[in-house]
Amino acid sequence: MIWLIGNKGMLGQEVEELLKRKRLSYLASDKEVDITNYPILQEWTKNIELAWIINCSGYTDVDKAEKEIEKAFLINRDGVRNISKIAIEKQAKLIHISTDYVFNGKKDTHLSYTEDDKTEPINIYGKSKLAGEREIKENFKKYFIIRTAWLYGAKGNNFVYTMLRLFKERDVVKVVEDQWGSPTYTVDLAGAILKIIEDDSVSYGIYHFTNEGVASWYEFARIIYKKAKRLGLIEDNKEVEIQPIKTEDYPTAARRPGYSVLSKDKIKREFDLKIRDWDKALEDFLISLKENREYLESRVEKC
Repeated sequence: MIWLIGNKGMLGQEVEELLKRKRLSYLASDKEVDITNYPILQEWTKNIELAWIINCSGYTDVDKAEKEIEKAFLINRDGVRNISKIAIEKQAKLIHISTDYVFNGKKDTHLSYTEDDKTEPINIYGKSKLAGEREIKENFKKYFIIRTAWLYGAKGNNFVYTMLRLFKERDVVKVVEDQWGSPTYTVDLAGAILKIIEDDSVSYGIYHFTNEGVASWYEFARIIYKKAKRLGLIEDNKEVEIQPIKTEDYPTAARRPGYSVLSKDKIKREFDLKIRDWDKALEDFLISLKENREYLESRVEKC
């Protein structure tokens, strides 16, 4: 049996779709099962034999975390400790989703961050996620920690939806040009997670997964606009100027890493994965939105 935690989140919903499609036996939970309350987790799982736990839950509001420090650590550290304790009790394997924000973003831009690079988060969100990683590593051996970045998908608020809304509302959109990373489609990350499970892998450890390629937020926005325009997701007579700005021109509560490109060599090698370029993944995502315009409009309004 597989236990999917956080099945109402953007990634969790995608993972659950795959579990259903592959007809795997699973149970799913979200906020109704409080991961910060260990006795509740024990009670909820007491009569269940678990082979795998997939943790897609987490506190993810990067800016709000700067004020809600206790809450961020309660969920991203203490909750993860509780989940790992359940995994130990059940002798289950654990897949846990982490972030590129465990790095400080100062690495040479010709290199990608590897799993062995020094971690040094520069905001509360990153610190709380790193604390969660440590809770797993210090107490448990049968784990797969997957760090990802710049996640977007059909079933949650994200940068792509925000850009599509701004392109609809404005004639000029300003986007940061000096933060670099790799956009990641939830469909592709969910596929990697399921590959680990289907292989019944014992290659435990930390892994990185994003789509291939590198972009700035500005470049990401430009490609979204170009592809959306061609697919008819933006009105033909609507022209939008996308202007590059510096990080200091767009102040946020939390500092962001300037460069957080992750190396995928390890996960590709261990699981024989073929990872597609981010722009090809984005194309598929936008095509899926074109095929469901009503859903697109409802999602864009929420961003």
